[in-house]
Amino acid sequence: MRKRITLLLLLPCGLLFAQEKAHIKKGNDLYKQQDFAGAEANYRKSIAKKSQTLEGNFNLGDALYKQKKFAEAAEQFNKIAGASNAKPVLGKAYHNMGNALLEANKLEESIAAYKKSLISDPNDDQTRYNLAYAQEKLKRQQQQDKKDQQNKDKNKDKDQQNNDKKDDKDKKGDKDKKDDNDKKGDKDKDKKDQDKNNQDKKDENKKDQQEKPQPNKLSKDDAERMLEALNNNEKETQDKMKNKKLKGVKVKVAKDW
Repeated sequence: MRKRITLLLLLPCGLLFAQEKAHIKKGNDLYKQQDFAGAEANYRKSIAKKSQTLEGNFNLGDALYKQKKFAEAAEQFNKIAGASNAKPVLGKAYHNMGNALLEANKLEESIAAYKKSLISDPNDDQTRYNLAYAQEKLKRQQQQDKKDQQNKDKNKDKDQQNNDKKDDKDKKGDKDKKDDNDKKGDKDKDKKDQDKNNQDKKDENKKDQQEKPQPNKLSKDDAERMLEALNNNEKETQDKMKNKKLKGVKVKVAKDW
């Protein structure tokens, strides 16, 4: 749908009701000069004593809209519609109310206001166009919201899958770590048992060596006894040899000169 620049501009319907009253006239002048705050102040003064004044109330809604006070403007036009039975007034009030709600992005409420305007004035092409525009905008917004929700759900499922994978990985890692620790524990136990067996063998060999006589190794006492025996044998042998020699020697008697 082609968007027109004048789509959301308020129709100058409120200004059609301008009277010769001082505050309304001054407000209208300021409105034309785009001094919308000044216009608002004068319109409020125009309805201060006579709150049912149609001209002042309608133009006040226009001034609020121009200042982007869309919530206040919509409320003002709704109040006008509620206080009137005239179809021209209702058509214009609901039209401007729909514009204010559309600017406030209250699309469903603006569509309802445009439909009420068309009931009072079915031949208003500007209201019909604004209604179609609001409906199309709502449709696109709903489609975007649906798409955003689908993406959100998709990302949520993806995050859940990633979390599940992470949990599985963590569990596997814990299990592998436990298995490695168990294997290491078994290995350390085997090594400890082997070291103990080796130490027991060493202690046993050492004990056997201490208890078993060592060949070619004499104690101090044994060495002294053997040495004494050798000395005795040698002495006996020497005595026998000496006696043997003496027995066979001829004694020569020296001549007595």
